[in-house]
Amino acid sequence: MLAFDYGVKRTGVASGELEIGVAHPLATIRADTRAARFAAIDKLIREWQPGLLVVGLPLHPDGTAHELTRAARNFAAELEARYQVPLFLHDERYTSAVAEAEMQTAGKSGVKSRHPESKHGVDARAAQLILQGFFDERATA
Repeated sequence: MLAFDYGVKRTGVASGELEIGVAHPLATIRADTRAARFAAIDKLIREWQPGLLVVGLPLHPDGTAHELTRAARNFAAELEARYQVPLFLHDERYTSAVAEAEMQTAGKSGVKSRHPESKHGVDARAAQLILQGFFDERATA
């Protein structure tokens, strides 16, 4: 599986196995254009050949939609149409904040760090949290 933490400038990507329910940060895609973003995603899809995709759905703390919610839904719809892989949206409230706080606590800068444990940055860690949340929710359903 691959999961995405969609952002206008950066998109975090995580990988995981549904059978064992463990997610790992994979990459951060830095792209200024839609074409560049999807070129990077094309490469990941070819390499990983996921059977399922998860996209984080950004929402206000009270669960209502905001400006980025629509953009993330459009991104998810394009992923699903392009790759013909089942796709799920998963609530991503607070994942970026949690990822950044974890990296700051560990003494790492989330986006720019070159430390091995944070080489993928806060965006990939946020994608990992999205995917892990998806796994955990399915395990308790």
